[in-house]
Amino acid sequence: MGYNTPTPIQQQAIPLILEKKDLIACAQTGTGKTAAYLLPLIDRISHANATHTSTLILVPTRELAKQIDEQVEGLGYFAPVSSIAIYGGNKGGEWDQQKRALTSGADIIIATPGRLMSHMALGYVKLDQLDYLVLDEADKMLDMGFMDDILKIVRQLPANRQTLLFSATMPKKIRDLAQQILNKPEEINLAVSKPAEKIDQRMYLTFDNQKLPLLEYILRELEVQNMIIFTSRKSNVAQIVRSLRKMGFEAEGIQSDMTQDEREAALRDFKNKKYQVLVGTDILSRGIDIDNLSHVLNFDMPQDAEDYVHRVGRTARAASTGMAITFVNEKDMYRVRKVEQLIEREIPKLGLPEDFGPGPVYDPSKKQERPHGGNRPGQGNKNRSGDRNKGGNRDRNKPRSGSRPEQKATTGEAGATAEKTGNDRPIKPFKPRNRNKGRGPADNSATPQSAPTE
Repeated sequence: MGYNTPTPIQQQAIPLILEKKDLIACAQTGTGKTAAYLLPLIDRISHANATHTSTLILVPTRELAKQIDEQVEGLGYFAPVSSIAIYGGNKGGEWDQQKRALTSGADIIIATPGRLMSHMALGYVKLDQLDYLVLDEADKMLDMGFMDDILKIVRQLPANRQTLLFSATMPKKIRDLAQQILNKPEEINLAVSKPAEKIDQRMYLTFDNQKLPLLEYILRELEVQNMIIFTSRKSNVAQIVRSLRKMGFEAEGIQSDMTQDEREAALRDFKNKKYQVLVGTDILSRGIDIDNLSHVLNFDMPQDAEDYVHRVGRTARAASTGMAITFVNEKDMYRVRKVEQLIEREIPKLGLPEDFGPGPVYDPSKKQERPHGGNRPGQGNKNRSGDRNKGGNRDRNKPRSGSRPEQKATTGEAGATAEKTGNDRPIKPFKPRNRNKGRGPADNSATPQSAPTE
């Protein structure tokens, strides 16, 4: 497969795994953690001639489950090892295929906890002779609320097993989990929570209504071979894709409402260079391995500093180089300090191009709280002239006649509501030379906004 020398995590983890020791391993994303446990496990399985499922790998997302399944096929091409990925969002026939694999005993089961629990509830899952348990991207699984499911699954596994826990970050909850399910583990800690050194990281301080024009400028001025754009809100994905297409760029989006087939097709076409730009939420930030990805762009600051590490870690993988660009509006500047403290380095803040006008002044000390539910797509810059509330500050406790549905939206509903109210109309592409011709002060009534993660 083209691997000539092991990475540091592989050098340290493989001997310990072959010695049958439990392991808790933490290393930055893109350093070869998957092969670090697959290679020794495939070696052991291929010599065991077992007739039962010997290995269970738990992962947070469908994409990661499928990718690990493909890596088992590649790394174990000449070994008598079978595997299957168990995840939701499939067609009905795939449930039956998963059921057969779980009952007949594929050597390696790669599963998302929720889907595996659904199979286990029906009573036919046979994991009573399991030899190896792997938790990959364990921190993300806990962030997604899988702790209870993981513990329920572990309780049904034999106590005499080897358990391996791999994570890109090491918060206290990971150590608590490790204490419950691992037995006297060895520990490997390599460059925790730091992006690869070869990533060129930079930030632009920009108002929300400058983001799409700036995105177009970057795509036209930099040598962007391929780019993943991250947004914290799935309702922004379609708007950004539409805007990019109007600018003349080939773009596609991935978000959680798509079927698994649609998500796989979009990712496959991007890998095959059918699209220059792929837009998505944080479902793309874990486990998605794309060769020679030249650019990652954060359309808004991620809510957690650890998510920044995972997002930018999609580029500069396997000793390649890449660039990570982040747009920071005036409300998210306090998040910059948290990221810089985590990665232990300052990220350069670049000025906007000349014809863009001034951006916000950098002040990371002031935390600006968003209204309940976050900014909606299409809400625009609240400080612009022509504010809807021309009559002064209205008493917010007093109901207003004709109030629109989205004014009642709460966290978790805002994205869906905004999509129903016409706020997702197409956005005209930016034309630098005629930027303010025939217009008053900038109005961002259709521009996707920064918002908290769903």
